[in-house]
Amino acid sequence: MTTQRQAFDYLRRLDQGGLGHAEIDEIEQFVRNTLCTELPEFDSLSTDQRLELLRTKLNRPLRVCGMVKNVGEPGGGPFLAFNVDGSVSPQILESSQIDTHNPAYMAMFQGGTHFNPVDLVCAIRDYRGQPFDLPRYVDSATGFISYKSKDGRELKALELPGLWNGAMSDWSTIFVEVPLETFNPVKTVNDLLRPQHQ
Repeated sequence: MTTQRQAFDYLRRLDQGGLGHAEIDEIEQFVRNTLCTELPEFDSLSTDQRLELLRTKLNRPLRVCGMVKNVGEPGGGPFLAFNVDGSVSPQILESSQIDTHNPAYMAMFQGGTHFNPVDLVCAIRDYRGQPFDLPRYVDSATGFISYKSKDGRELKALELPGLWNGAMSDWSTIFVEVPLETFNPVKTVNDLLRPQHQ
């Protein structure tokens, strides 16, 4: 809530106009340090371009994603990812989104310290109280090929952007650690035999 209130305050100040260099720098530092978003070639942009980029990065849906320590469960986790506009921001990536032929990417994915248990808190209204048009924040290019099996036969499936990766890829994202005991996955029927499901 604190992060959202600050973003809303900055958006109102952007609406009022007349911001000096110190105020623009303050907003830039908020986007970089609080929203953990790297802005491409920000210093080479004109003042108007800087203001527009900052407005774009502030005026979008916000999600807080609870992450648990990685205990070897299959699935995705929190990473910094390149976006279509060249910026870098926190994203949830699934194993099928990683280039398995790139040893550096595989090492980063396998060395991930946290796991995505899909605990999300979402803020879907803008600073004027209007609901965001959520399809505008989907990266439709994040579909990926996953491998499935049916009746003993290996299949490839083209998956559209998932809820927390491609469908929310242009949201502001904050990762927080949540206790491991909040995570009780059921990926196979045998998982129901775990003590927490008895």
